[in-house]
Amino acid sequence: MITPFNFIIMIFVLICAITAITVKDLLSAVVILGAYSFFMCLLWAEMGAVDVAFTEASVSSGIGTILMVVAIIKTTRRSKD
Repeated sequence: MITPFNFIIMIFVLICAITAITVKDLLSAVVILGAYSFFMCLLWAEMGAVDVAFTEASVSSGIGTILMVVAIIKTTRRSKD
């Protein structure tokens, strides 16, 4: 059974996914994907899969977001949009 808290988290996950796809700026997309991973971490923890939630928080929300931000900062733009 889906509780109201789970439903609200799923709505946030869906909003983050759609926004990350439609946004033009890469840095904004990375930050939104970090938020997506955080909400997925909350959802996994709420479902009782604490090991999956910990992995999601440490790898995807933490290290993955930092590595993507550093990669974007180290690259240059070829054209102005």
